[in-house]
This record gives sequence, structure tokens and C-alpha cells, in this order.
Amino acid sequence: MNKILIIDDDIDMCQLLTRFLNRNGYETNFATNGSKGLKAFEEDNYDLVLCDFRLGDKQGIDVLKEVKNKKPHIPVIIITGYSNIKTAVEVMKYGAYDYITKPLLPDEVLNLIKKALVVINVSPTNKFLNGEVNTTTKIAQKNNNAEVLKQYKIGKSPAIKQMYNEIKTIAPTNYSVIIYGESGTGKEVVAKTIHEYSDRKNKPFIALDCGTLSKELAASELFGHVKGAFTGAITDKDGMFEIAEGGTLFLDEVANLPIDVQIALLRVIQERK
Repeated sequence: MNKILIIDDDIDMCQLLTRFLNRNGYETNFATNGSKGLKAFEEDNYDLVLCDFRLGDKQGIDVLKEVKNKKPHIPVIIITGYSNIKTAVEVMKYGAYDYITKPLLPDEVLNLIKKALVVINVSPTNKFLNGEVNTTTKIAQKNNNAEVLKQYKIGKSPAIKQMYNEIKTIAPTNYSVIIYGESGTGKEVVAKTIHEYSDRKNKPFIALDCGTLSKELAASELFGHVKGAFTGAITDKDGMFEIAEGGTLFLDEVANLPIDVQIALLRVIQERK
């Protein structure tokens, strides 16, 4: 069971998040200021930190720096009621996994936590793939073989059968694939299924929603950066391409990326390096 540390000076928010995350299978602890939060972080092992941007005794970014200094691999999600690009750029430069704005939406919080924990589980710093759970599939390790437990049903219409035939044809190759479809028709399910039928099935499957990336953060999220690459880059950051090494990277809503990032992405896809 993953353990999450919540740091927020609003005790009602702490208790609300605690009850919600406990119901969804996470172990939690909370602290009502930055100093208590850092003390709790040092005294126990946590898989993720949820931290408010504005605390009574510290700024959330100060807590973020301390956490990253002690355990750089632990993802930190910043909670803020002050949504602006400057805040986002600042916390991401200092190593935050992501940020989320108040009022908090339960599904958004849960999805972000799941994605963050998937990233840490497939990070090269870990010795093995712990697993991934999302709305389409669950991958379990059993006797060193990946066992796919499907949580969705496959239709029997001629169109679906044709689509699965195409999936099985393309999956064994290393071609780049474009998946078209209206919102909600299951593009990620198709991407995941291609991954399952491929020789990469025992490697990471990473899904990235390009529509959520700002122009300032998109390139760093995709390609990563090294310490000192820009002001505030105090640690190395693996990009999604590096995290998905040997597996599959699904770029959802790729057309929403800034044009200059699309140009860089095109070059990477063409040259495959």
C-alpha cells in the first residue's frame, strides 16, 4: 500500500484528503505546517507528498526543495489556490511532479496521484517494475511473466474486429502510430492494447496528456533536463521519453503542444534518438 504525506495548514482540508485517499486504498499521514511536515517526512517512508503552496510557517516551495534534497525520487504534488503560469513554472523547475489548483476535484486528485506513482514505479532508479493501475488495465508480475488483467470488454462488431486485426498487425513492429478518434472513444485503450500485444509489454507504458502542458514546461516534461540547465534547475529530471525507455509512450492530444515543441518532437520521432 502506497503511503502519502499531506502538508496543509487547513486541518479540514487535511482530514478531507485523508478520508478520501484512505477510501481509495492509500495510507496517509498529515501535518498542518511545513516544519511538522518535514519532520514527519524524515521520520517515516512515504511514496508521495501532497503539499499546499502557502503554509503558515513556510512556503510550499521551501518544503519541496527540502524533500527533493533528501529524497529526489519522491514525487511532490503542489496544491495551490493561486493558479498562474508563474507558480507552475516555479514549482516544476524545483522538481515538483505537478501542481493542482483549488477547489480540488476528487477524480483529478486521484488520477494525478496514480500517474505520479506510476512514474516512480517505472523510474530507472527502481530495481523492478512494481506495476501500473489505470482505468483500462492492470499489469501484475507473476512468475516473471506479465499477466494482463483486462477491466474492459471487447465488442464483436465488424468494425471492432477489423480494428483489433490492425492492432495485432502493427503491434509487433516499432512503427510510430497515430490514433484518431473523438473524445471518449478509447484512444488510450487502443494504445494500451497495442502495447500489450507488442514485444514491449513487460516494459513501461507511459501516457502523457499533452493538453495539460504549458509552453514553458512541455519541452522539459518530454525531454527532461539536467541540473543547471536553467535558473532553478537544481536536480536532473528524466523526460517521458527516458522514463518510457524500451516501452511505449502515448502522447494524448499531441496537437495541443506548442508549435516549437511539436517541431522538436517531429525530429525525435523521425531520427528515433
